[in-house]
Amino acid sequence: MSDILFISDLHLSPERPDIIQLCLSFLDKQAARASQLYILGDLVEYWLGDDNPDTGIEVVFDKLKQLSDQGLHIFLMHGNRDFLMGEALAKRCGCQLIDDPYIANLNGEKVLLIHGDTLCTDDTAYQQLRCMLRDPTWQQDFLSKSIDERQQMAQALRERSQQETSSKDAEIMDVNADAVDMAFREHGIRLMIHGHTHRPNIHHYNKDGQQLTRIVLGDWYKKGSYLRFENSDKYQLIDFD
Repeated sequence: MSDILFISDLHLSPERPDIIQLCLSFLDKQAARASQLYILGDLVEYWLGDDNPDTGIEVVFDKLKQLSDQGLHIFLMHGNRDFLMGEALAKRCGCQLIDDPYIANLNGEKVLLIHGDTLCTDDTAYQQLRCMLRDPTWQQDFLSKSIDERQQMAQALRERSQQETSSKDAEIMDVNADAVDMAFREHGIRLMIHGHTHRPNIHHYNKDGQQLTRIVLGDWYKKGSYLRFENSDKYQLIDFD
């Protein structure tokens, strides 16, 4: 049985060529031997729209398409940085866009896949911003502007986010325990996988006599990180550089 791999929060950008190379190495060495690859948000640092002619990371898109053509099933979820990725980009990469949340059947196990930002309900300022950015009217207006205008708006949003993040308590930006409990109950699952918080870990819970597991994927700021999944009892978070 082939492995199923999960990654998130790569934040690929031409300003970080070392991480682009690390991603290509992962795709060549690990993903090429897997049966499925799930990208759970924030593949790129930001996404201005599928009509952007030059992103600086086309080499990664080419590699994804090559692996897809060779039989790797690739699933792509929006994150809080790349929520404007559309069907054109998915087709370019040979990926299938999936919703957040998404219930996957992984080797007979129902698993909840999410990016993770919807669990961070204590960060009310971020949740308000997320609501605005996910509004179809706002997105349509943004995409109607020139690439240069979008670039300026994205830069302003990034600077605003960095300023707000620097003044927030770290715990506010982590998941809320009640939101986690609600997600388990609402979707009727025993295993949840997400990214976003950049706090890789495997959390085990005992709720009402049920053993529940929440796996948090790592980011790619200083090294690579992925989850190798075989079944609900056999999985491993792996860091590499």
